[in-house]
Amino acid sequence: MSRPFIVTAVLPPDIQGWADRLRREHYPPERNHLHAHVTMFHSFAPSLFEELKDFLPQVTREFAPPKALVTGVMDLGKGTAIALQSEPLLALRALIAEHFHGSLTAQDLHEPRPHITIQNKVTKSEARALQAELIPTIEPRNFAFPALDLHLYKDGPWEKIKTSAFRGKEELV
Repeated sequence: MSRPFIVTAVLPPDIQGWADRLRREHYPPERNHLHAHVTMFHSFAPSLFEELKDFLPQVTREFAPPKALVTGVMDLGKGTAIALQSEPLLALRALIAEHFHGSLTAQDLHEPRPHITIQNKVTKSEARALQAELIPTIEPRNFAFPALDLHLYKDGPWEKIKTSAFRGKEELV
C-alpha cells in the first residue's frame, strides 16, 4: 500500500513543549500518536517523494524563518486548537502549492487556517468546555518557525523523513 507524505512547519522548542503538554493533557490518549505540529499539507502522493525532498530544502535555503503569532483558541467542532496567525507561512504554503499545482488533494486545496491541534475526536460539549477553560489562559506569543518537516504517514504515527531548516535572509510577505 502506498502511503502519503505530510509537510509540517516545525515549532520552536518553547512553543513545542507548551503545545505538547496541552496535547498530552487533552487529546484522547488512544489517538495521540503525534507531537504537536502545524500541518501545511496533509497528503502528497508517494510519486512526489523525490521532488518533495529536493524542493523543500531549496525553499528553506532561500527564506528566513516565517514569523507567527499565537492568537487564541480555535474551535474545531469536535476538538480544540491553538490558533495561529502567520502571513509568511501562508505565503510559503502558497509558493509550495503553486509548485505542486495539479498534484494537491482536495483537502490541501482548501484555504488553510494555521493551528496546533491539542484535542480532537471528542464530543462537542467536551471541546466547548476545554475552549472555555483555555480562552482566558492563552496569551499572544510571537515566534518563528525554524524549519519544515517531511513525514511519511503510517496509519496513525508518522515517520519523520527530513527536516529542512530555514537559512535564507529573504522575508516572506
